[in-house]
Amino acid sequence: MNNDVSTAETATADLSNLNERELKGKVNELRSRIEKSERQLASIFKELKINRTDIDELKEKRDALNQQVKERVAKAQSLRDQRDEINKQIGEYKEKRSDVNSKTQELFSGIADLKEKRDECNKLSHGSVESLSRAYEAEREAFLNKDLPLAVEIKILQKLKDLSQRLEAAKKANELHAQIQESYKESKGIHKEGDEFHEKIQKLSDESQACHLEMLENFKAADEIRKEANMYHAQLTDKIANINSIKEKIDPLKNSIAGNRKELSLYLDRLKDLQLTKDEHKVNQKHSDAREKLQKNARLSLEDLKLLIEKGDVKFSSND
Repeated sequence: MNNDVSTAETATADLSNLNERELKGKVNELRSRIEKSERQLASIFKELKINRTDIDELKEKRDALNQQVKERVAKAQSLRDQRDEINKQIGEYKEKRSDVNSKTQELFSGIADLKEKRDECNKLSHGSVESLSRAYEAEREAFLNKDLPLAVEIKILQKLKDLSQRLEAAKKANELHAQIQESYKESKGIHKEGDEFHEKIQKLSDESQACHLEMLENFKAADEIRKEANMYHAQLTDKIANINSIKEKIDPLKNSIAGNRKELSLYLDRLKDLQLTKDEHKVNQKHSDAREKLQKNARLSLEDLKLLIEKGDVKFSSND
């Protein structure tokens, strides 16, 4: 505080050496400085307002794009989960189809064995069950009901034995053929089931591929939108840095204006003091002129009379 008093005293002492013209020149110079600084300050605030408006627009654009990125990524992740679930179902159906294929192979392997056995029986029978049965019954009838020589009977017995073996082979061949037919029938059902699994796998594979492609499309779109959002963010960062740079000019200007106004008040006070001294000198001169008129009994103006009364040169006495 003592420093401020000392500075003020020094400034007052310096001002006492200046005449009115010099003081007015300094006042005009200081006012010009203040106006210039205030114009600069107004320009800065205007620039800040424009930049802040730009910042709000950039933030709005960036945030809107980031929201789109968030939605695209969420959609892509949902599609990925959907694809994975479909692929899980495909895996389950593939296992079922594999089981069906194993059963089919096992069944056809069994059919091949049955065919081989049937063909062996057919080779042994050399005839159908019906023809062999008729032949067997004819030989048996002859053996039982006809008087035949012993040699012929022996031949018939041998023939009956042969026919009996062939007939058994024919019957076995029929049984094996029936089993083969049943296996073929069963294989058709299994084959149909396998086809159904294959169709489901194909359909699910198409759905999985569609989900995968749409997922990739959403991730790609999110990347593109993110790039644009980052561009706005970079512009926003530059704007904020620019605003901070502009703000740094405000305090020095405010301090400069405050300092110039403080200095201006000193010059104005000094001018006021000079004006008061000047006015006082004029009043004294008029008072001196009025007194001289009074002493010479010259005509006094109202202003002269007023001054003489105020100074006590003229007094009025009142009688009670």
